[in-house]
Amino acid sequence: MVHYLPITKARINLGQVVRRVVRNKEYFILEKDGIPVAGILRADELEDYLELQNPKVKRAIEKSNEDVRKGKTRPAEMLLAEFRKENAAKRRARRRKEV
Repeated sequence: MVHYLPITKARINLGQVVRRVVRNKEYFILEKDGIPVAGILRADELEDYLELQNPKVKRAIEKSNEDVRKGKTRPAEMLLAEFRKENAAKRRARRRKEV
């Protein structure tokens, strides 16, 4: 949930605001003279946001989206089935060597 709060009230109640952000996953937009000027969110969400601003990450996301559009991807279930099949074959080969 997003709350709008004047900076003066946020300053007075900063501990409570931070507690609500951390515990309840709430967001606060701080206003000065009724104009939004800053926001408060959990640190892990800010880190995720900042990572997405990295040009390398943006390019990687664009490339993966392009691969999806071009049909160069496959469902995770298919990939997992292939891994399981390969692992089963490796286990059988190891058992044969032990005998």
